[in-house]
Amino acid sequence: MSQAKYESELLQKDFISPDDVRKLTKPTEKFLCPFSANKYFEFLEFRIKDVANNTTVFDVKNPRDPKLIDWEHRVDGPDEMRTIQYTLPASLLTTPFISTHLLFTTCPSPINLRMIERHYFSSRLVKSFEFEFGFCIPSSTNSWEGVYEVPKLTDKELKEVKELGKKGEVGVWSDSFFFVEDKMVAHHKASYTYV
Repeated sequence: MSQAKYESELLQKDFISPDDVRKLTKPTEKFLCPFSANKYFEFLEFRIKDVANNTTVFDVKNPRDPKLIDWEHRVDGPDEMRTIQYTLPASLLTTPFISTHLLFTTCPSPINLRMIERHYFSSRLVKSFEFEFGFCIPSSTNSWEGVYEVPKLTDKELKEVKELGKKGEVGVWSDSFFFVEDKMVAHHKASYTYV
């Protein structure tokens, strides 16, 4: 079955599970759930560091006051609200490990949060990561830091990604899927240009 057909089938389901997204073999064409499905958490800060030299290569903060979030009446927004274009140093492609730091706030109900992040080069799955945030206290602000191995690319792929970066073009994509009690509640997409 083609991935396009599989995505169409997923969009017809009552909910999408972690097992469903583990079967994806390339970046999704569409978002697999609406923005408004996330009534559970919101990111406040996100940072990426090169572990080898302890250098921050990306840092963003949400200016929104978490006390003002209306968890019950989440509305759909433009896809740009959950799409990010990273421009990162090419040296990050060959560093052994990166760390990510998340600060997020949760809704007034207790939740168990899981993330599955799938990275692709040239429509080929390079690496899939799974992170369990575990139990989150209601209406809490939580921090999480993960250190993980940079996906390995062949010498030919590294050269191609760097050449694309010199032209300002994308070489790597990812889909990040978030689950509460194993039901997808958020889907974010990212593209990466390495310069």
